[in-house]
Amino acid sequence: MIRAAAVVVPAHEEAATIGRCVRAAAASLAACGLSAQRCHLVVVADACTDATAELSRVGAARAVGMRAALECTCGERPRSVWLATTDADSTVPRHWLAEHLRYADAGWDAVAGTVTVDDWSMRPPGLATAFAEAYSFSDREHPHVHGANLGVRASAYVDSGGFGALPHAEDHALVTALHLRGHSIRRPADLPVATSAREDARAPGGFADRLTALARARSE
Repeated sequence: MIRAAAVVVPAHEEAATIGRCVRAAAASLAACGLSAQRCHLVVVADACTDATAELSRVGAARAVGMRAALECTCGERPRSVWLATTDADSTVPRHWLAEHLRYADAGWDAVAGTVTVDDWSMRPPGLATAFAEAYSFSDREHPHVHGANLGVRASAYVDSGGFGALPHAEDHALVTALHLRGHSIRRPADLPVATSAREDARAPGGFADRLTALARARSE
């Protein structure tokens, strides 16, 4: 049974979006069924020159945030702690964390969810359709990994080595490590997180770059 949970949000130059992200994450924490004392929200302001740190009220990349979350929950057995992560340009639904905890209490060690785009206006016409065609999966499971929609039991996180000090794709590396270590990963197709379709990528090789590559391929 999960007794404590934390949501970690890495943020780099995200003053325009961090407020909405934090409000949604806080609402999801409040609705997860745990007491407020056992819920933690960690925002990591990563090398920001804008007002991200001031607006999020937390200083300091996803691995750093997870370490802080582990420290916040050190009074609990790691198997009873759930660490979830999303991105600063994303908005989790209110029931998001409660669903993560439901899967955890059913025995799953990690949850890798999907994303949807909340506004396509900054992208070329037709990209939404191209994305829908490329981003396909069955009704029950999917093959995707997104740092914007990921959760893991603290014991499995530590056992798998946690997020590495990588310039990008740390989420994929963690899921691969979890799989290699034999931890069970639930991939629900019905628990999406809304994220941005912006063109200015914060992480090389991330979601924004994948959309740009898809748009380029469509125009060729």
